[in-house]
Amino acid sequence: MKYHQINSNLFVKNRSKFTAQMKPKSVAVFNSNDIYPVSADSTLPFAQHRDIFYLSGVDQEESILLLFPDAPYEHQREILFLKETNDHIAIWEGEKLSKDRAFEVSGIKTVYWLQDFEKILFEIMTHAETMYINTNEHYRATVETETREARFVKWWKSNYPAHAVAKSNPILQRIRSVKEKEEIELIQNACNITEKGFRRVLSFVKPNVTEYEIEAEFIHEFVRNRSKGFAYTPIIASGNNANVLHYIENNQVCKAGDLILLDVAAEYANYSSDMTRMIPVSGRFSERQKAVYNAVLRVKNEATKMLTPGTLWKQYHVEVGKIMTSELLNLGLIDHADIQNENPEWPAYKKYFMHGTSHHLGLDTHDYGILTEPMKANMVFTVEPGIYIPEEGFGIRLEDNVVIQDNGNPFNLMQNIPIEVDEIETIMNS
Repeated sequence: MKYHQINSNLFVKNRSKFTAQMKPKSVAVFNSNDIYPVSADSTLPFAQHRDIFYLSGVDQEESILLLFPDAPYEHQREILFLKETNDHIAIWEGEKLSKDRAFEVSGIKTVYWLQDFEKILFEIMTHAETMYINTNEHYRATVETETREARFVKWWKSNYPAHAVAKSNPILQRIRSVKEKEEIELIQNACNITEKGFRRVLSFVKPNVTEYEIEAEFIHEFVRNRSKGFAYTPIIASGNNANVLHYIENNQVCKAGDLILLDVAAEYANYSSDMTRMIPVSGRFSERQKAVYNAVLRVKNEATKMLTPGTLWKQYHVEVGKIMTSELLNLGLIDHADIQNENPEWPAYKKYFMHGTSHHLGLDTHDYGILTEPMKANMVFTVEPGIYIPEEGFGIRLEDNVVIQDNGNPFNLMQNIPIEVDEIETIMNS
């Protein structure tokens, strides 16, 4: 891994939070992700399942975590199963976790090789009554591939049909959404790397550069700062491309007078940042571009103030919609008749701002969190309003990452990333 080793105390705390909510005499099992094939002997780069990483720090394929807090023997309460390493694997693939190294990473004393899993699980299940299975229940999830986790659930149900079943995901949705201090520091580090990439790009952009050249500048800066790369597929959208919300082609020439929407951010140690900035290809915003830009910035700043403990996500978006409606009126994009005749299910402002303002951020870019429950201190949210005007050839979105605090003053993890019009123009023309 490129990142510095994380203190295992974080994963000890995370496991403690999870096991505290388990039913008596219950077991929970978490699997690593597969390495997915492309064709022939090619594979996609390995990306660890965030749940097993959150609970163990293990960032390696073919790994299993088993938790059994009520086990009759202490050594059975936390167990890691790992792919057995040897000299041949070390030569061809590099060093894998040894049992001692796994303890350093995770704080888990009991480590077995993977081939012992079924035998040890059988012994453990004779003492257990319930199995927690780990299914993906994220509100944005669409999973068409059978995952390693799904294969395990299928196998376990066929072999242990007499045991009760419980779900890990509701527990994880709650505990993963509230970050530990160490996690916030890791997200801050990802934001700091993102800042370095953005400042590099501000000095690079000029008329006739291509979107993919800008993408290359970002990845260069990210990797040289110990990031694995992009936290999500980057959006480098010049001109009217910015009006395609998930534009990822990044293959067009950036023309003088246009704006570029940069929805690009780094990961660090599997933790995501999520930034969006707008920059003018020629180094200066036009008066109209500046007016729309500052309207979006005002909405972002007002929305940020509402991210406080007790806020309900759904009501928050209603209030942001009111602020956006006022800004669109001032810009002449909608009028009072549009508001009077609007469909309550799709308000007038949605013509120009059709997506949500905030989502949880953490190990996943769209991280875990139960949206029907009030916001809590140490949750991390994005704030990303936008105004999209295809008929004028540009769209604007601005996005920061914010920590909710007990004192009611949200902390912006991206406060050092330039965002004011004057800042951006000054840097681009220096």
